[in-house]
Order: sequence, then structure tokens, then C-alpha cells
Amino acid sequence: MSEQTQWLDQDERRAWRGYVAMSEMLEARLGQDLRKAGLSSADYTVLVLLSEAPERRLGLGELGAEAQWSKSRVSHQIRRMQERELVERTEDADDPRRARAELTERGAEALRAAAPLHVAGVRRYFLDHLTREQQVQLVEIARSVLPHLGPAPLPSELREGDGGGGA
Repeated sequence: MSEQTQWLDQDERRAWRGYVAMSEMLEARLGQDLRKAGLSSADYTVLVLLSEAPERRLGLGELGAEAQWSKSRVSHQIRRMQERELVERTEDADDPRRARAELTERGAEALRAAAPLHVAGVRRYFLDHLTREQQVQLVEIARSVLPHLGPAPLPSELREGDGGGGA
């Protein structure tokens, strides 16, 4: 092993540690808000993805790719949400080996109740503290880093020319 570790310099270390601290605290705060609505962050992620999908349903593989979760995590999450009647798990009519998740009316109601809390938290804890220029820079940073982290496509909000819209 002749390759030498390239340690982070002071500026790099500050940037990295600042990002990690901000990310962890932000997720914790948003999670606390969602728990007030009876949902976990994972519940909310699934509900949003299904609500945006055609016919409010996705194959479990697609759901996992969008959420960046393992097959096992998706399966367990859908099982827990199905027990609470937030989603329904069905077989794919075209391929019985594939399972799908579909948003139920109860799940849609839960999302409608939680979304205003979540969006308010995103604004209060994050966006209200950034200028528009900083928000644009953050999008550019995400566009630079995400393609190097794996095969998943960029979220639609980060593709060129897409303004996005949800939370």
C-alpha cells in the first residue's frame, strides 16, 4: 500500500464537519416535527414518492432506488406502513414476481396533514437562513456530488431546467 492518505486541510475539515452537523441536526428536527403528525421520516419519504408516482403506485425496486434504500429496508418499511393502512402492497399484474406499493386514501390523508408541518420546518430550520444565491449554489453542489455517489438518477428537482415544487 504505497498510496498515502491525503488528509483534509483546515478549510476542507470545516466544510465537511459543518455539513455533517447541519445534516444530522436538520434531519433530527424535521423528524421531530413529523412525529407530531404520527409519521417517521421514512414514512414521509414513502408517502411523498407514492403521491408523485403515476396512479400513486411504484414497484418496490423503483421505490428503493428513489429513496436510496436496500430491498430489505423497503420491504420492512412497506410492511409497517401497510399494517397502519397507509399503503397497500400488491403484486404487479405484468410480473407476479414484482411487488408494488400503492398509496391508500388513509396514507394520502396522513401526507396532507404532515406536509404543512414538514414544509414549515424546511423553511424555519433551513431555507429561511439561506439567500437565493446560496440556494442556487446548494443545487449546483448537489449536481456536482450526486452523480459520483451511485447509479441512481438525479432527483427531478436537480435536473437542468426543472424547477421542482414539492417537499
